[in-house]
Amino acid sequence: MKSVYEADLEKKLEIVKLLEADPYGIEREDKKSFSRLGYKIKDGSQVDCDHKKVYLLFRGAEDYIPFIEAKLKDLAKKSETPTEDKVIAVIEDEESGAEQGMGAIFG
Repeated sequence: MKSVYEADLEKKLEIVKLLEADPYGIEREDKKSFSRLGYKIKDGSQVDCDHKKVYLLFRGAEDYIPFIEAKLKDLAKKSETPTEDKVIAVIEDEESGAEQGMGAIFG
């Protein structure tokens, strides 16, 4: 599962605090946490989207969707498909370039 959520840039600090809280899911019976799920957070200018927004890419199991929705309900909303596709593509291209760069260093 890959999904993208967006929020106003002014909420970034609050979102980062939420994402970094309880990294091991200790406070939850199901042990779910954003750290276990895996995420990327990017400003709109970094992904060639709305510069007044921050975008969150989540990757992981489908059963995390209710967890994500519940935690972000007052902070962020799911992005529309065209925006979601664009953010995913930019982040994956960025990661691919980084992997190739490391291969050149250690290859």
